[in-house]
Amino acid sequence: MKRLLTSILGIIMTVSLWAAPGWPSNYNGVMFQAFYWDSYSDTNWAVLESQANELSEYFNLIWVPQSGYCNTVSTNPGQMGYADIWWFNQNSCFGKDSELKSMISTFKDKGLLTIADVVINHKSGNTNWCDFPTETWNGQTMTWSLADICNTDEAKAQGYNVTGANDTGSDFDGSRDLDHTRENVQKNIKLYLRFLMEEMGYAGFRYDMTGGYAPEYTKIYNESANPTYSVGEYWMPNGLSGLKNWINGTNKTSAAFDFQLKWLINDAFYSGSWDKLTSYTSRSLVGSGYDRYAVTFVDNHDTGRESDKMLKANVEAANAYILTMPGTPCVWMTHWMGHKTAIKKMIKVRKLAGISNQSPVTSSEGNANGYSVAVQGSNGTVLLLLGNPTVSTDGYKLATEGENYKMYVSNNIDISSLDGIGEETYQLPSFVTPQEGTYAYFEAPKNWGSTINVWAWNDTDATNNIYNTSWPGTASQKDITYVGTNDGKKVYLWKNSTAYTPTKIIFNDGGNQTEDLEFFNAGYYTVAGKQAIVTGINTITTDSKQATSRYNNAVYDLAGRKIADNYALSMKHYALPKGIYIHNGKKIIIK
Repeated sequence: MKRLLTSILGIIMTVSLWAAPGWPSNYNGVMFQAFYWDSYSDTNWAVLESQANELSEYFNLIWVPQSGYCNTVSTNPGQMGYADIWWFNQNSCFGKDSELKSMISTFKDKGLLTIADVVINHKSGNTNWCDFPTETWNGQTMTWSLADICNTDEAKAQGYNVTGANDTGSDFDGSRDLDHTRENVQKNIKLYLRFLMEEMGYAGFRYDMTGGYAPEYTKIYNESANPTYSVGEYWMPNGLSGLKNWINGTNKTSAAFDFQLKWLINDAFYSGSWDKLTSYTSRSLVGSGYDRYAVTFVDNHDTGRESDKMLKANVEAANAYILTMPGTPCVWMTHWMGHKTAIKKMIKVRKLAGISNQSPVTSSEGNANGYSVAVQGSNGTVLLLLGNPTVSTDGYKLATEGENYKMYVSNNIDISSLDGIGEETYQLPSFVTPQEGTYAYFEAPKNWGSTINVWAWNDTDATNNIYNTSWPGTASQKDITYVGTNDGKKVYLWKNSTAYTPTKIIFNDGGNQTEDLEFFNAGYYTVAGKQAIVTGINTITTDSKQATSRYNNAVYDLAGRKIADNYALSMKHYALPKGIYIHNGKKIIIK
């Protein structure tokens, strides 16, 4: 009898290992990607920890960059972690290991779990191509040899006698390709994953470049570590079938980023081809039976690099789409920073309705004018309108809206909590002051060049580019000047010397560039978009002289929304309610 019970227990343990969940079913959480390329300041562990209260109110998971030491530190940034060298040394460009542990612990206490970026397809040498360091943790030592590197690696041509098996996936020539068929490699990776969970406190993994090795090895590693959350970066050929085959190859021990939905979002939102979204069931994990294993996203640190942006002015609309649909949405830091209030409301709407990664889509209709989709949550339905579709909203009420999107919820859902989500306050540098005329400030990322150009245009004017020049626009010192440094980032003042006022603007250094940004006079911009309006305070109790320029005479509310194009405070039929507005780049108070 004892032998029988032992056998039964052994079978149960084996089944539990093989049933390691790749992603929870009916999961209603939202993930946050807490970095972009070269985000050393914004992704600093202490900086992120200081935002714990805010982030934990909206997000359930936070994905941070590879946190191991790569022979560069925070005082000498330049390594995002994807050419990893040390695994147990967790001092990185983003902070010390003690700061990382503190951040993860603080997040966990607030219900926000941290996802590690696991780079195991390849590894870099410590002082030469192949000398992986020996490391010890918890009494166990990790050692390496040339036999742990694939024999197809570039190191062979450099004279290193690498003797591992052929690569089981695609080659990566930036570091040494690990031979995952080797028992020693598997042993080291299993120990590394234990370290990340047990020592550092991570709750799950984001596997980098999973197309570089066969999916069966992700299965092996997940069955050993047994994380609740595992998601792979797989964007190799064969489209949707290839993505599904990768998930199946892991025995569904891992979810995957839905790159196929990302490509569909590019197609539809770039040009407003809304009808393309009706094909989502055949072009994405969502709607094709793999909703549970779909981690959806609009952009990330790779796809969102400045030369690869496709969304133009539809960033908010695209985020509204993934935050309405099934799958687990992952919001990118750059979009969060530039559109925080809008995204907060979208997340709140999703959670109020009770939408999960497996919520059913009850309708999906589109044409050249617009698209509508309804998703049934546990508490009610969200109806999203993109573009200008003709669809009945009977039984729904408007929850939040913006350019090219409106999110409705069924009438039974209480949305009063949305009223408490207000505009964010951005702390401007002391040297940023109001100017006369048409102008804007731009805070350039640290890795940008020192020559900043402006490409600006007016959608309604026959002269599209206000400078009547070729890309990348003007860098004329009469228009663009360096005015100071904010947290190590150079700030530039652009003063428009032309007769035209733009409706859209792009800042660039000839290579890197922002999105197509809506122009706000007196706006303070970062690469993430408008952060604030630079204002003085004028109190007005009587009429004001009408300005002569129709372009400089618009009125905005404090959220940056245009109230009127050509406004004169002396025009009684345009009388504004009492309140605070932006006019000619300054605050005015109507009493």
